Amino acid sequence: MYQASNVYFICGFAAIGGGLFGFDISSMSGVIGTSAYKRYFGHPVSYYQGGITASMPAGSFIGSLASSFIADRFSRKVALQIACVLWIIGSIIQSAAQNVAMLCTGRVIAGFCVGIASSIVPIYQSEIAPKEIRGRVVSLQQWAITWGILIQYFIQYGAAQVGGGPDDPRQPEAAFRIPWAIQTIPAVVLFVGLFFFPYSPRWLASKDRWDEAIQVLGLIHGGGDVNHPKVLAEYKEIEEALRFEREQALYGLQALVQPRILKRVVLGMSIQMWSQLSGVNIMMYYIIYIMEEARIGSPLTTASVQYVINVVFTLPAIMYLDKIGRRPTLIFGSCFMMLLLFTSGILQAIYGQPNDGRGSGDIPWVVADNKPVSSAIVACSYLLVATFATTWGPTSWTYTAEIFPSRVRAMGVSASTASNWLWNTALAFAAPPLLWAVGWKTYMLFAAFNAAACVHVSLCAHETKGVALEEMDDVFDSGVPAWRRRETTTTTMMKKDGNSGSSGGNVSRLDALQRDIERGHVHG
Repeated sequence: MYQASNVYFICGFAAIGGGLFGFDISSMSGVIGTSAYKRYFGHPVSYYQGGITASMPAGSFIGSLASSFIADRFSRKVALQIACVLWIIGSIIQSAAQNVAMLCTGRVIAGFCVGIASSIVPIYQSEIAPKEIRGRVVSLQQWAITWGILIQYFIQYGAAQVGGGPDDPRQPEAAFRIPWAIQTIPAVVLFVGLFFFPYSPRWLASKDRWDEAIQVLGLIHGGGDVNHPKVLAEYKEIEEALRFEREQALYGLQALVQPRILKRVVLGMSIQMWSQLSGVNIMMYYIIYIMEEARIGSPLTTASVQYVINVVFTLPAIMYLDKIGRRPTLIFGSCFMMLLLFTSGILQAIYGQPNDGRGSGDIPWVVADNKPVSSAIVACSYLLVATFATTWGPTSWTYTAEIFPSRVRAMGVSASTASNWLWNTALAFAAPPLLWAVGWKTYMLFAAFNAAACVHVSLCAHETKGVALEEMDDVFDSGVPAWRRRETTTTTMMKKDGNSGSSGGNVSRLDALQRDIERGHVHG
């Protein structure tokens, strides 16, 4: 049977799982402004709407916790196929929902899928990709998320025009049933397509299926040649890393609380937490409310621009993340998003006012009759999304997928992703009442979170650019502070031998091993 061999194609196709995540994020944003949705589900606002929205990330939280057990037992690939089945079932229930309880049930089941996929897609990608392009291909997950958000939003935008449009009090139910039914299609495509893609070579190795592991490495990194020096070097690195981990008894939940692993678990969970607390998902879930507050143009049309920005501005991260690095990307993103949120909050504090009844009853705070200020608030919203798309969006998934040792990688990423979904759930539920309770101060709160994220990353997040997965222990266990550049073991040895001038900088142990194999110093 045909097996895909191109790394970009394999990782890009797997990223469809991220597209399902994107469908989740915008699954409510285009329908909550339609008359059909409001009428059918009893005009949900505040905690009522928050509960509906939060039901899917709540399911995702559970799915992310279960993902490591599924992925370690059945493989990364099969875990994604299980996720696809759950998504299809959940979407069918949502599209057929007769009441809020049925709607929430479907969203929870679909959430199980998103929790699994959001954990396993970056693991699968990172275990397939060579270190030189790992950031680029794992960033495809985030790009797929942005495409899922965009596609689902425009499907909802189009469906919202049925009947007399979103303001028609008799608008047919198709306005929300069509989008929720269509979202089954990418899951079907991913489920079928994965039969033609390889298993993760590192998962195969962890199951002692070494012959299959080297065959996959040869397929994706050696053009089918299992004796290629790059293939043999990576095979030996995986073999040595697994031998060390087995000697250290790195198994199960016990492994995650060992001091050298626990600090990475805390870091991964923190990175995902700060990603949620950046404020961008508030914009994504409740962008209609934000645009209604600004009172500029059609909220549905104005919001759609934001989703296009999200797609376009993820591309720079895909192109440059492996050149710029993870640390500077995260630090810059936090600082700039903090400034944008402070600016938006200040503008609303000075020029905003409580809703006097002239605007939508869904929102508590408006900027009335001041187009320049309203335009500035919308611009801040657009810039916030552009900044997140270029920085924290792709980098948070890449970073947490690559920092853990092989035998606990699924569990470590599972814990990190569970943190993402725990905060996602809390924010989805709390955002509507928070916007009602404190209005513009919401922006100040999220600005403060970004400031804290900037400090934390600066102090604790080591740079992982260009480091092989099997070398992450060298990075995190070296004792070198995160803000100080670390020399690789290979570089240190070369300096001792008086050969530092030939290295051209830090040299990966994997690269050195590959060169030794090419020279015949090490035999495969």
